[in-house]
Order: sequence, then structure tokens, then C-alpha cells
Amino acid sequence: VQLQASGGGLVQAGGSLRLSCAASGRTFSSYAMAVGWFRQAPGKEREFVAAISWSGGSKVYVDSVQGRFTISRDNAKNTVYLQMNSLKPEDTALYYCAADRFRNPRQISAITDGMDYWGKGTQVTVSS
Repeated sequence: VQLQASGGGLVQAGGSLRLSCAASGRTFSSYAMAVGWFRQAPGKEREFVAAISWSGGSKVYVDSVQGRFTISRDNAKNTVYLQMNSLKPEDTALYYCAADRFRNPRQISAITDGMDYWGKGTQVTVSS
């Protein structure tokens, strides 16, 4: 499975962006994979942001984005989205998507490494 994250950019505080994570090769559905978004700001460790189950019925968010970010997926398009609203300068980071064959969203929220598949990051910069 190859993952490609896109949709990052430069936005003013209070603005919105939608990130996409597209799978190619084997699809998310091949293994009913949950998908997570992670981010890493300069000089900081990578942190969990959000995760979604294969069915979309289970979603988990880090507290700092709860109510502002929404994770969703379209399995027919092999794509997972992260809608980011009310962006803050502290959301500035390189955002990664990752998929896992066995972990559920709650388990994904507890890790920052060890997922089965990782995509390259997409940069999100929020200016004040």
C-alpha cells in the first residue's frame, strides 16, 4: 500500500484546509484498515491527531483539535480526509497519514510510530 498525503498549504489563523490521504497499490479495503493522521512540528516529537476505523463508525481525536478537525473517509475512492477548521498557528506542522491492518482508532491514538504503512507528509503552515 502506498499512501500519498496532499492538501497542505499556507493559511491565516482561523482559516481552513482539507487534507487528503490517497491509497494506491493495495487499497484500504484489502485489509479493512484504520487510518490515522499524525503531525510533527519543527523541534517537536510527532503526535497523533485523528484516526478513523475502516467503516468510519469509530473516530478518535487528540484533545487539541476536537471540535475543529473532522476525519472522514471514502473507501470507494480509497481516500481519507482531514477537514481542518479554525486553524491556529500551533497547528503548523508536517502532517502524515498512516494505515494499519490490525489497530483500531483508539489503539492508534496511543502511538506515534509502528503503523504498517506511512505516507510522505504534507506541510501545513498557519500564520498569525
